[in-house]
Amino acid sequence: MIKVQTLNNISPVGLDRLPQDTYKVSSEIDNPDVILVRSAAMHEMEIGDKLKAVGRAGAGVNNIPLTKMSDSGVVVFNTPGANANAVKELVISSMLLASRNICQAWNYVNNLPLDNLKTTVEDGKKSYSGSELPGKTLGIVGLGAIGVEIANAAHALGMDVIGFDPAITKKNAWKISADVQEALNIEELFSKSDFVSFHVPLSENTKNLLNAKCVDLLPKNAVVINLSRDGIVDEDALIKALDSGKVKYYVTDFPTNDKKDHDRVIALPHLGASTAEAEENCAIMVTKQVRDYLENGNIVNSVNFPEAKMPSAGKERLAITHKNIPNMVGQISTAIAEEGINIVDMINKSKEDVAYTLIDLENEISDKVIDNLKRVEGILTVRGIVNSKRRGN
Repeated sequence: MIKVQTLNNISPVGLDRLPQDTYKVSSEIDNPDVILVRSAAMHEMEIGDKLKAVGRAGAGVNNIPLTKMSDSGVVVFNTPGANANAVKELVISSMLLASRNICQAWNYVNNLPLDNLKTTVEDGKKSYSGSELPGKTLGIVGLGAIGVEIANAAHALGMDVIGFDPAITKKNAWKISADVQEALNIEELFSKSDFVSFHVPLSENTKNLLNAKCVDLLPKNAVVINLSRDGIVDEDALIKALDSGKVKYYVTDFPTNDKKDHDRVIALPHLGASTAEAEENCAIMVTKQVRDYLENGNIVNSVNFPEAKMPSAGKERLAITHKNIPNMVGQISTAIAEEGINIVDMINKSKEDVAYTLIDLENEISDKVIDNLKRVEGILTVRGIVNSKRRGN
C-alpha cells in the first residue's frame, strides 16, 4: 500500500484518481511515500526515509525545501498551467478595476446619503470616469503558462502586449501570439507599459524586481499588478510613486497592514488561483504526475529533477536518483551486468547537481542488484518497478 499524506485540502476530484486498493490517503500518516501540498510550509518538517515524491497542487514551490528534497532523492512536482485560466481572468479583472476606477466608484456610491441619491450619483460620476483597454500596452514579466495565456487574452481585447522572459520555453513560444512584442530587457518593458503584470517565482534574482529605479521608468498613470509572489515588488518605492501620482494603481494579491488602506492600492486576499476549477485542475494534474512516477518511473513537471519519460520495454524497470557526477551510468551498468542481467533500454537525464536514470531490464530484478546499487557512492534512491503490462495496467 502506497501511503499519501495531504498537508492541505486537496480536491477529491484529484484524489479519486488514486486507486483505493493501492493508495492510502490521509492527512494523518506517519512516514508517507508521498506528500501532497498546496500552501503548507514544509521547511521545518521532518522528512521520513520512505518519502519518494512531493506533489505541489499549484505552481510556486517556495514552501518546499527543494535542496533538502534533492539531497534525499525526493522528486518534487508542481502543476504549471493548471491554474493559468484562473490567474488570467483575475489579471484581466484587475486591469478593468483600475482602468475604470471601479473600486473607488463603488466606495463612493456606498457612502452616499440615501436622500436624493439619483441626483448625487449623477453629480459625482465624472470624478470616476476611466479609460478603455484597447490601444493600451500591457507588459508581462514572465512568459510561462500563465503569462502566455494573459498575453493572448490581452491581445484579443485589442491591447498591445510586450513580454520579457529570457528563459521562455520552446513550447510556450509556440503558443504565444505572433503579435506580442519581445522586450530586449526589463527596463524596455517598464518604459513602454501602461500596465505591468508579474508572473515569475520569487528568488534572489526576482526579489524587488520592480524597484525605485524601475518605477521611475514607468509612464505616468501606469498600473502595476502583482498576483505572482509577495516580494517581487518594492512596495515602499511603489507607494511613493502612488502618492506622487506617477503610478495610478497598484493591484496586489498580497495585502499588508500598512498599505491595504491606501486609496490607490487594490488589495485582494490571494485570489489568484482560488477557483473551484483551478483547484480541481491542480489536484488532477499533480496526482496524475505522482502516480506516473511511482508506477512507471516517469518524471514530468518536476522542479528539482530532470524530465524523464520512457515507454516500458522490459520485464522490470529500475528508477535511480543520483548525484550528477562522472561515471555514474558506468557504475550502474556494471552493477547490473555483474548479476547477469541484460539492459533492454535506458535513459539518463541531469539537472544541476542531480540526475535520474531509468533502466528497463530483460530479467526480473533481484534484491542483490538493488543492494549493490545502493552501495554505489552518489546514488540517492533505487526503486524496482514491474512493467505496467505485467501488472495488467
